Amino acid sequence: MNITIISVGKLKEKYLKQAIDEYSKRLTRYCKLDIIELQDEKTPDNASEKEELQIKEKEGELILSKIKDNMFVIAMDLKGENLTSEQFANYIENCGVMGNSNIAFIVGGSLGLSQNVIKRANYKLCFSKMTFPHQLFRVMLLEQIYRAFRIMKGEPYHK
Repeated sequence: MNITIISVGKLKEKYLKQAIDEYSKRLTRYCKLDIIELQDEKTPDNASEKEELQIKEKEGELILSKIKDNMFVIAMDLKGENLTSEQFANYIENCGVMGNSNIAFIVGGSLGLSQNVIKRANYKLCFSKMTFPHQLFRVMLLEQIYRAFRIMKGEPYHK
């Protein structure tokens, strides 16, 4: 299975980079992993709704340019479905069974995803209604993908 994470924003914190590296290394046993970091647009402190929409659209165009036609796209979206780790593992496994073995997870910037990216998504997933820094969220996503593969293989994992 091929897993691609397309994420807006560069990782700056060393400890988050180390966590990403660790989960990336662990995942090599289960899948081919590609992480694409995209430059985020700077958002002024007092940005208007129009400015925020323009920023999301610009980031969205960049995201869409990295999505290949054969990718099954899972957008990380607050309006998406909440799943348990076991349900997430089943969903990923079912994607593979249905011939969708090239999965792209999309993590937007601080303003979220553009409507064009949401429309392109095959599935919308929400980890939590809480807000997380997108850099930290990338670690959380990798951990859950790793956990999903462990569950699919019947290997031990913490419940």
